[in-house]
Amino acid sequence: MLEVQSLEVRYGAVRVLLGVSLTVEAGQVVALLGANGAGKTTTLRAITGLTAAVSGGIFLEGEDLVGLPPHAIRRRGVALCQEGRRLFANLSVHENLMLGGYGRKKGSRLEDLGWVLKIFPRLQERLHQRAGTLSGGEQQMVALGRALMSRPRLLLLDEPSLGLAPLLVAEVFQIIQEINRRGTTVLLVEQNAHAALDIAHYGYVLENGRLVLQGTGEELLNHPHLQQAYLGGEVAGAGDVG
Repeated sequence: MLEVQSLEVRYGAVRVLLGVSLTVEAGQVVALLGANGAGKTTTLRAITGLTAAVSGGIFLEGEDLVGLPPHAIRRRGVALCQEGRRLFANLSVHENLMLGGYGRKKGSRLEDLGWVLKIFPRLQERLHQRAGTLSGGEQQMVALGRALMSRPRLLLLDEPSLGLAPLLVAEVFQIIQEINRRGTTVLLVEQNAHAALDIAHYGYVLENGRLVLQGTGEELLNHPHLQQAYLGGEVAGAGDVG
């Protein structure tokens, strides 16, 4: 579904991504791991057109997305759930969710709302509550639901477990698996490496803007150098783990 080829991104004179290449197969959950500043969020922003690529290709089912504006990429079936949830705190849960379906026909949005509420039944009880008054876990559900309201084929998740208690982290990852089972392909950026790899079909590890490890979720979980790479140390023999 998604192929990133030799992606390079700069912020001014600083090179943030240096030749990153990765693949996301349709129907998979793919994890992108790394320490803070490794370039994970920048990768997602480049895929969605929020940050310009200096060079390289980003292909969605063969179509190069580089140079397209974010709204055009969204219309092609890519949705981003950003780090920190970024809800409209003074708007209701219903209003936040409906904004996620902006541009779709009203009938389709109502149908999508019903689909989202089946995934997040707790939000049915909170529909008319202001989003800013919800618990952290409920806010994350709204953020995920808002992204799903555009019916994406590819869902990009940036640190969905950030700031959540362990029990809520487990619930969020169960929800991600359910979203995937319902047919949505997922590219997951996450600091919680073990939780992410537990549900991932495949994974990549970024270090200082470069990919240093890749393999199946199980292979990476059992790889002796994963912790070293995750903390920013050097990894001998970087590449496939299989």
